[in-house]
Amino acid sequence: MEEASLKLQTSTLPNSPGVYQYYDKEGKLLYIGKAKDLKKRVASYFNKEHDNARTRLLVRKIRDIKHIVVATETDALLLENNLIKKYQPRYNVMLKDDKTYPWLCIKKERFPRVFSTRRLIKDGSEYYGPYTNMRTVQTLLELIKGLYPLRTCNFDLSQQKIEAGKYKVCLEYHLGNCLGPCEDHYTERAYQENIDAIRNIIKGNFKESLQGFKKQMNDFAKHLQFEDAQRVKEKIDVLENYQAKSTVVNPKINNIDVFSIVSDESYGYVNFLQIAFGSIIRSHTLEIKKKLEETDEELLELSVVELRQRFHSLSKEILVPFKIGVEEGVSVHVPKLGDKRKLLELSERNAKYYRMERFKQAKIVDPDRHEKRIMAQMKKDLRLSEDPVHIECFDNSNIQGTNPVAACVVFKNGKPSKKDYRKFNIKTVTGPDDFASMEEVVYRRYKRMKEEGQSLPNLIIIDGGKGQLSSALKSLDKLGLRGKIAIIGIAKRLEELYYPNDPVPMYLDKKSETLKIIQQLRNEAHRFGISFHRDKRSKEALNTALETIPGIGEKTVAELLKHFKSIKRIGEASFDALESVVGAHRAKKIITHFQSLK
Repeated sequence: MEEASLKLQTSTLPNSPGVYQYYDKEGKLLYIGKAKDLKKRVASYFNKEHDNARTRLLVRKIRDIKHIVVATETDALLLENNLIKKYQPRYNVMLKDDKTYPWLCIKKERFPRVFSTRRLIKDGSEYYGPYTNMRTVQTLLELIKGLYPLRTCNFDLSQQKIEAGKYKVCLEYHLGNCLGPCEDHYTERAYQENIDAIRNIIKGNFKESLQGFKKQMNDFAKHLQFEDAQRVKEKIDVLENYQAKSTVVNPKINNIDVFSIVSDESYGYVNFLQIAFGSIIRSHTLEIKKKLEETDEELLELSVVELRQRFHSLSKEILVPFKIGVEEGVSVHVPKLGDKRKLLELSERNAKYYRMERFKQAKIVDPDRHEKRIMAQMKKDLRLSEDPVHIECFDNSNIQGTNPVAACVVFKNGKPSKKDYRKFNIKTVTGPDDFASMEEVVYRRYKRMKEEGQSLPNLIIIDGGKGQLSSALKSLDKLGLRGKIAIIGIAKRLEELYYPNDPVPMYLDKKSETLKIIQQLRNEAHRFGISFHRDKRSKEALNTALETIPGIGEKTVAELLKHFKSIKRIGEASFDALESVVGAHRAKKIITHFQSLK
């Protein structure tokens, strides 16, 4: 009955742009979406099997569909954004409002004050922002205060009250921070010129202020007022220093918004750069938790609307990495070369850095989320059917063709599980034969795991190229495990990854977390194998040194090492100590041998 009702609702939807809303059986709003064609978009939820578990769960919960038809796809985009912010449905990405962000206010009053605030009052005052960092606001205010003497009192400085002598100059006047408009020492026109200059500085336009100060400085110098000229020069230095700290781009690039996105399985990170007067005057990164199967295009489209509304951007041009739908009157460019392309790359770099910082934070405060994200990313990058929670990596060691050994290291949830590491002495192979050795150790490892009923790994990594991978596959074939465990080989030269039955290797991004974990596994297997090989050679060398003594055999050597722990201690031992372990006859031979070496 419910299925028939939904089918009927879907079939009667118009082929028009609009916004659709899904409700559950209790009438609770689950999801809001936009569509160029409402009928096609809504039908797509019900006529295919979704890979994403949350999407499948959403579809199972839907009991009612409502929609709002609008004139254009742009209108649908804006309406969707506003409705999501208002109702915050469970299955939509979260969009926070800007109530906690600070603004710079130029108060609407005679002799305007300039200050920071978090409250927007509709009294005709000018508000600039919001700023995502209070430090930026404080830096701007300090700059303005150092350049222009403004009042800080909140008196009503009307002409009548000033002429009536209602106010007296305060300490700020005597300190030189205010020029005393309250006693009519400072004209309204001159004060307003300063406010105009401050307005330009806040917008990122330093040109007029610098020109004005340089003119002042030259005038003072002409009239031999060198102290006054020096004070103005200090202001020029402060302004130029502040300007240099803001990222300056091509001065011809003005009033442009730049947006980029990087994403993983769970989150999208959208960076916003605002360009004015050849400088980047704002950078903000928005983190969006994915709820369904949102594409980068959908997330960026939604974020552009949100960020432009949040920061009250009126720019008529935006730069993006791919074409998206935006409001009418705004041109969208996907730059390929030049300064605009560099700006887009800068935005992408900001988004990546922000993502890396969030990962580092999550690793500390929420390790479970970090592990799940890593597993999901590896599953996607390596084209696996399940998360590689349990990974095993094999490496052979036969330095100088002696003492062939192999090592198996184990990672669980992306971290080493050292208690599960295993060492192998090569038993069936004569001489340095890496392929045959790999075949032997892989067979021995998984034959034993099968016999003991241990859980098998999700992924096997073979340190080597196609040859070693083929050898390992032979062992999996013998055990009937081929196809049941994912297996890849990593070659050392170019870090290429080989898959069974695929002659063309796969290359991962050199900076990808997946490749870093694979390299960590390979390096750990190599270290563990080399360590085992070194220990074995050292032990053999020690044993050989003792066995050269006439009348001292392998069993005697074993007894001596078990008791004294090292060759050095055996050489330093007294006759009585040696006699108590191996008898007087052998003790005498050992004493004689070590004395001959001195």
